[in-house]
Amino acid sequence: MGIKCGIVGLPNVGKSTLFNALTASEVAAENFPFCTIDSNIGIVNVPDPRLLAVAEIVQAKRVIPTVVEFVDIAGLVKGASTGEGLGNRFLAHIRETHAIAHLVRCFSSDDITHVSGQIDPIEDIEVVNTELLLADLESVERAFEKAARQAKTNQKDAVIWRDLLRRILDSLEAGTPVRAMEFQPQEYGLLQDIHLITAKPVMYLANVAEGEPTDNPYLESVRAYAEQEGAPVVAICAALEAELAQLDPAEQGEFLCELGLTEPGLNRVIAATYNLLTLQTFYTASEQEARAWTVPRGATAYDAAGEIHTDFQKGFIRAEVIAYDRFIARRGEQGAKEAGEMRLEGKTYILADGDVVHFRFNV
Repeated sequence: MGIKCGIVGLPNVGKSTLFNALTASEVAAENFPFCTIDSNIGIVNVPDPRLLAVAEIVQAKRVIPTVVEFVDIAGLVKGASTGEGLGNRFLAHIRETHAIAHLVRCFSSDDITHVSGQIDPIEDIEVVNTELLLADLESVERAFEKAARQAKTNQKDAVIWRDLLRRILDSLEAGTPVRAMEFQPQEYGLLQDIHLITAKPVMYLANVAEGEPTDNPYLESVRAYAEQEGAPVVAICAALEAELAQLDPAEQGEFLCELGLTEPGLNRVIAATYNLLTLQTFYTASEQEARAWTVPRGATAYDAAGEIHTDFQKGFIRAEVIAYDRFIARRGEQGAKEAGEMRLEGKTYILADGDVVHFRFNV
């Protein structure tokens, strides 16, 4: 499945700098509001040591990782939902993403202006969150007016849709985002049609200064705020990550060691994105190709087959499954099979993270 994550925040909090670092691109990131005047999209390979280990065992000619698409969206300001700043044009880009990475400035600098003149991470978060909520409120109001007219026919589906929108409208008017509401499984399907921003899961990326302690007061205030809504927080130095992205892989390792770090911030952001969207990875492996695939946790073998190709799903016979650690320990499929550690599973088998799977299907 394709994963799309939107990076949002106020102007001048480091969004474009972070985007450049994550995607090794060269988007303008000057020090003035609305430097980004269009959304920028970058596709990033997911770092995956397990895939490399699988590929090495099968001596794959091609190695294909999963990817995450990051969308850098122009800075939002108070009034964005009604057209202030760059307005609704950019809120539309957020609607197209699966998750929101909300970047918050957690450092002081006389060289980088702040749109409101002072550093206050919580106020910054609430400005952006309010604009996203108001944008949803406007969308739901329009949808509710239409649904209310259709429900006058007393058709069951129309009444259910009207009542669902009424609940959402009440929640938004009370200042509660849609993701904080509880829905029945069938209601989630109905909500997909209106692409509500506040229905998307959110994580906070705290942009700290290079060399600054990770327990700085700004960061701690973001962590406390996020804890109240059960959102994850990733502390990251966008400027440092941008510098790191300019180095070749060997130099990156040396640079990280000098800083006492074990991995780039990109890895932690992607891991947080996977956790936020409750995703996991499975692998297919042959001499021709070793590939990683992304599916939701709880996906069945039948679901996974469809992720590869609809023909795999339509003609599904069985899945030959080897747990990742067993695949590595037995040096591949043949060793696992000889040790009795390759399992034959049907359509309803629930995939485990890291499974190496060979699908059998009728053409």
